[in-house]
Amino acid sequence: MTSREADSMHKLLVLHAIPKDPEHFRKYYRETHMPLAAQLPGLRGARYSFAVSGLGEPAPFFCVYEADFADEAAMKRALASPMGQKVVADVPNFTTGPARVIHYEVEDFPVARTG
Repeated sequence: MTSREADSMHKLLVLHAIPKDPEHFRKYYRETHMPLAAQLPGLRGARYSFAVSGLGEPAPFFCVYEADFADEAAMKRALASPMGQKVVADVPNFTTGPARVIHYEVEDFPVARTG
């Protein structure tokens, strides 16, 4: 395995629209949906935020979720698994608007450090 293969990562990004009931969304998301999503097979890491802001304009999204997988195949296996299907089926329990879902391979690059 090359160093690049060892460091490769595939991300799943979900951008949730502003819901009709933000408090219900937050509570359900934290207490029910995230514990389900944490059980996705092959999940390397995950994070979410309700502190979504736009640059110079209102944010069009209420919540952002990001999940890390080894590669695209691992992500697809996770979503097709019984737990993945359970996670997807749970979404209508807390959201009232459309979600944008994208995925992509991540490539790292060196960053100049100062100081």
